[in-house]
Amino acid sequence: MRKLLACGLAAGLLSAAPARAQDLMQQLDHLTTDSLRRDYVPATFKGTRIINGHSVETPGQGSLVFLISHRFGTLNSGAYEFFGLDQATIRLGLEYGLTDRLAVGVGRSSLEKTFDGFLKYKALRQSAGVGAMPVSVTLLATSALSSLRFEPQSERTAASRLTYTYQALIARKLSPSLSVQLMPMLLHRNYVDLRRDQNNVYALGLAARQKLTKRLALTAEYYYLMPGATADDYRNALAVGFDIETGGHVFQLHFTNSQGMIEKFFIPQTTGNFFKGDIFFGFNISRSFQLRSQR
Repeated sequence: MRKLLACGLAAGLLSAAPARAQDLMQQLDHLTTDSLRRDYVPATFKGTRIINGHSVETPGQGSLVFLISHRFGTLNSGAYEFFGLDQATIRLGLEYGLTDRLAVGVGRSSLEKTFDGFLKYKALRQSAGVGAMPVSVTLLATSALSSLRFEPQSERTAASRLTYTYQALIARKLSPSLSVQLMPMLLHRNYVDLRRDQNNVYALGLAARQKLTKRLALTAEYYYLMPGATADDYRNALAVGFDIETGGHVFQLHFTNSQGMIEKFFIPQTTGNFFKGDIFFGFNISRSFQLRSQR
């Protein structure tokens, strides 16, 4: 009887061994795959813009973003101007993702009747796992053309109306709720009014986004002008606001001392003193449309 029991136990262990070994191999393969996987950090910022400036985000491949930006007058303009609501500037823009990492965009602002365009490339993406990347880096090049009529007209050629900006957007999502971004930049103006004015203006931007609820976030951005004539004559751009997610829309409410909504204006031409009431209330509304299926 004991021999029969011993033989049965041995047979059971031998039959279970292949199944156990197969299970262990599957677990080992799973652990190996996980250890070799690179996970990209999603949604450092919710939209392609923070407030005035760009974020590291680009539209997905085949995605078209329609952006409406609106800026009223200053809050301290008084009751006669309905605290700025009687005065307004607007920008309409389109942004398209050629790939998941490369985007192009165009826009038109009512301020100085300015046309603008940009190229945006996501060079690095924050990730975890093998070869982890601590930050996301997006390279941005913009141009702006003023179509405002000048007198005498002959003194302003098309080339003299152009302004260019080059930026490196460096961002990190510190937690599921908090993201920060650093923005060194060079702005070049082909034409300046006075000899002492700078054709090349250097600035350093800093921005942050803090989620408050699932659909509400607090945003802020600040652009510091490097020492020079422009920094002496103008102010650093400061803005605070809220991102509100509503389905396919991102609705941004903000307060800023800059009237312009592209780099040509808010970097070298900000005159308002935020802390003395020179605050422009405004908003951005973006809507994304998928024109081509993603691969």
